[in-house]
Amino acid sequence: MAERSFKAEVEHLKLGAGETFTGEGILAITKALLESGVGYVGGYQGAPISHLMDVLADAEELLGELGVRFEANANEAAAAAMLAASVHYPIRGAVTFKGPVGVNVASDALANLSSSGVTGGAMVIVGEDYGEGSSIMQERSHPFAMKAQMWLLDPRPNLPSIVKMVSDGFDLSEASNTPVMLMVRIRSCHVTGSFTCRDNQRPKLTVKEALANPRSDFARVVLPPMSYAHEQDKVKNRWPAAEKFIVDRGLNEFFGPRDASFGIVVQGGMYNGVIRALQRLGLADIYGNTEVPLYVLNVTYPLISSQFLEFCAGKDHVLVVEEGQPEFIETQLGSYLYRAGSNVKLHGKGLFPMAGEYTGGVMLDAVEGFLRTAAPQMLPAAVRAPNMERPAIPDLSKTVPIRPPGFCTGCPERPIFAAMKLVEKELGKHQIAADIGCHLFASLPPFEIGGATMGYGLGPAANGAFDGGGDKRAVAIIGDGGFWHNGLSSSFTNMAFNKSDGVAIIVDNYYSAATGGQDLMSSRANNPTKATKNPIGKALNGIGINWVRQIDRTYDVAKMRDTIREALTTPEKGPKVIVASSECMLNKQRREKPLAQKAIKEGRRVEAPRFGVDEAICTGDHACIRLSGCPSLSLKKLDDPLRDDPVAAIDQSCVGCGNCGEVADAAVLCPSFYRADVVHNPGPWERRMAAFRARVIGWLQARRDARRLTFAPSAMEGAAE
Repeated sequence: MAERSFKAEVEHLKLGAGETFTGEGILAITKALLESGVGYVGGYQGAPISHLMDVLADAEELLGELGVRFEANANEAAAAAMLAASVHYPIRGAVTFKGPVGVNVASDALANLSSSGVTGGAMVIVGEDYGEGSSIMQERSHPFAMKAQMWLLDPRPNLPSIVKMVSDGFDLSEASNTPVMLMVRIRSCHVTGSFTCRDNQRPKLTVKEALANPRSDFARVVLPPMSYAHEQDKVKNRWPAAEKFIVDRGLNEFFGPRDASFGIVVQGGMYNGVIRALQRLGLADIYGNTEVPLYVLNVTYPLISSQFLEFCAGKDHVLVVEEGQPEFIETQLGSYLYRAGSNVKLHGKGLFPMAGEYTGGVMLDAVEGFLRTAAPQMLPAAVRAPNMERPAIPDLSKTVPIRPPGFCTGCPERPIFAAMKLVEKELGKHQIAADIGCHLFASLPPFEIGGATMGYGLGPAANGAFDGGGDKRAVAIIGDGGFWHNGLSSSFTNMAFNKSDGVAIIVDNYYSAATGGQDLMSSRANNPTKATKNPIGKALNGIGINWVRQIDRTYDVAKMRDTIREALTTPEKGPKVIVASSECMLNKQRREKPLAQKAIKEGRRVEAPRFGVDEAICTGDHACIRLSGCPSLSLKKLDDPLRDDPVAAIDQSCVGCGNCGEVADAAVLCPSFYRADVVHNPGPWERRMAAFRARVIGWLQARRDARRLTFAPSAMEGAAE
């Protein structure tokens, strides 16, 4: 079950020549792949390209009609290895994953692919999420393209440019026998627009047809002496062929006047930001017509020295807009100018910050600063004034609290970490390594569990240095997505082989939840095209790990606490693994809410649990909030003048998971939590019972109120005496 269904949008992929496609960048890329005659596609989900995998999964019927093979790969390395089909066969293939972490995982396969070279077009679509919208370490895919010599495409963020670059990218790959990387940034993935379609193309050679006529060529094998020949081939043949194709096809673009004394060189993906800054300075219009010469690098590697020097001819100042660090492009362009003996002044980092995302404000300041030096006469008079300064933007971090990510309401991972906090109170703090996934949020308040993560599936491996024995056992936390991505082979095999005495907790929420809710090997759902329902415990037993405890309801905090305590204190040696399973609440709600609403509409009986806090019993200790952290748990100020402290309260976002009450019970906090079942479309007997209960409660309330009135006067008289 993916985060979003694209069944409706898939119909747009069937549009033919001359028809207009309207939609998101992700969908446009999928359509462009089909129009380019792709023979096979694969990849691994991850923002900002998760939806591309979801689109492909929903379009499997269409892909099958065209003879296109689709593979949802186990990880990025498996996806990159899939491109081996383009080495010997003239089949176009494309894979996609999040970058640069996906590139890091796939690096070995990509390096081998680049060394051997390709016969058919091979494209790696990298969802580049550098900057403030990123969920990963701040790196760029650019240096890997340079290291392995793969051509890097960075198209302008509009649908016609992106679609054209997919088609041109395949042609470039085949013309130079080199795989290409198509970098699409967050905004490119989600930008909306339209383009004129072409007909979808059946692959000239399908993988089925290739399988019937196998090929091999030992010259393509990456072994000495062939690998030495590959390096020479890159420099003597592939590189010149790529440069010629880039120039002849006009992949890089020029905008604005050609005879100005200054200009801007910009990565294709940053084009919109530059144009917007020029618009704000009155030097460009909404259609992109600019008074400032622009050299747009839709191909950021390789750089074409002749093209760049031609752009610089007659200019005194050139600004390089290169987001991220180090400044690979700026350094290379500076080298071209130096070797040519040019006197052009190159600007870049310095006007721009060395690191960080080039937001609208950053871009405007840098472009304006460049024009103050290179062409002050072009700036509006109000901006050109020497003492003119824009109002300073206040530092909101001083007044607005940080808003770190957190678990969803009702998340089944909360009780796991509540149980760990309870065990920590008994046994003391332990060394805890984390992994990639939703559970990493536990490193933040209120849990503050897990202090490091080394990569997807590497949580237990990160504790390798601590597995040699000690007073306390090291603990690792990993998700089911990480387990199947890389964890089984790298982390748990490592634990078994080295006879680790550590503890690993596998958070099994039935999906690759953090990437959008895609199915994986241990998912409980029926999937007609994928093998699901493979227990994690069975895989662990298969590599020799026998101390495995399966918990099928993580909301049972007491059981979670006792099992974790057992793992940390048992005298039994060897790896100890707890598989803590409960369905991702977000996916559960997506599945069950429409069914419940339909049942209610049809008049069928539906029961929904609701939880609350008895204000008369709550002491205001708030330990329930500290041990749960659920967003639906908040504070409420009472009207009672004798109670200054706010009490706990549950708001309408509650999904009825019961975690707050379970935590309160396991921690022996208080009995103030209660559960009330709301019944929609109750039966006749339930209606009669409800009416009877209402009369009894009403009678009791009336009697209580009467007693209050009876005793109130005497109490007042006593106070007066």
